[in-house]
Amino acid sequence: MHVYSYDGPVYEFDRLIMDRWSSTTRAPSEEKARSNLTYQFKTKHNRVPATRITLPGPIKLVK
Repeated sequence: MHVYSYDGPVYEFDRLIMDRWSSTTRAPSEEKARSNLTYQFKTKHNRVPATRITLPGPIKLVK
């Protein structure tokens, strides 16, 4: 498992809702890390699972 971090904007249904949000996750791939981070955002900010959240910035491999 690798550690990935995200620090960038968050979009909800193509509308900017947060200029900067940062978090980290452990995942086997960058694709899974993006999925984990999206899920984290939804749970921490009380969004229903059907909400389309987009993290357009780069996901960085920490280690």
